[in-house]
Amino acid sequence: MNKINELFDKMWADYIKLNPRAQQIVNLLKDEGEVVVNDHIALRTYNLPQVCVDKVARPFLDSGYVEKDTYEFTEKKLFAKHYEHPSLDLPKVFISELILEEFSPSFQNLIREKVASVDPSIFESFELMVKGCPWELSSKEYESLKEESDYGAWLAAIGYRPNHFTVYINRLKKFSNILELNKFLKEKGFELNASGGEVKGSPELLLEQSSTLADSIEVKFTDKTMTLPSCYFEFAKRYPLSNG
Repeated sequence: MNKINELFDKMWADYIKLNPRAQQIVNLLKDEGEVVVNDHIALRTYNLPQVCVDKVARPFLDSGYVEKDTYEFTEKKLFAKHYEHPSLDLPKVFISELILEEFSPSFQNLIREKVASVDPSIFESFELMVKGCPWELSSKEYESLKEESDYGAWLAAIGYRPNHFTVYINRLKKFSNILELNKFLKEKGFELNASGGEVKGSPELLLEQSSTLADSIEVKFTDKTMTLPSCYFEFAKRYPLSNG
């Protein structure tokens, strides 16, 4: 378990470089006497053999994680799986992949070229998810990808690192209600994603979620530097099934 815990620690350290507000929120909650538990992390990839969901999942499966469910997000052109570990101390892992066949030939070719340019050993690494962007990318290439898919462009520019970590609200004491937590964060100056409503889901759906707006970072392309959205911090409240 030490190896997978070390990987999560490295992913968190990398993640807060892209999204320092996440650490600020954790510190604030700890100052309020809370114990902050990570509910899940979300990882992104493409559906190519070298980097598909099953490849990205290998370090977790080797560490005792078990595949639990699969998902299809037709509108977003994504396929995903989620994994859980028998130890409740470890977060759930949600890995999605972009279905390249749903995009234009030029989009597909560009992604295939980028992936093919990488030393295959990088994709086999236990620490793939802290490798960042393993290929070179121009701003023009980024913009062309973004025209068809924000997800595809984000992954091409930001690379292999967590898209978000998630505070498990159920383990909070003072802020066990998602509305109370949202109110606290806004009072402390954090902006929440209000698109589609601040709270997504409902008790009837057994899950409520909210999140900060994505932070911004400077990304160096081969031709220039651009400011891009990086990662966000999520908050999840889960409700029990009828069987407990």
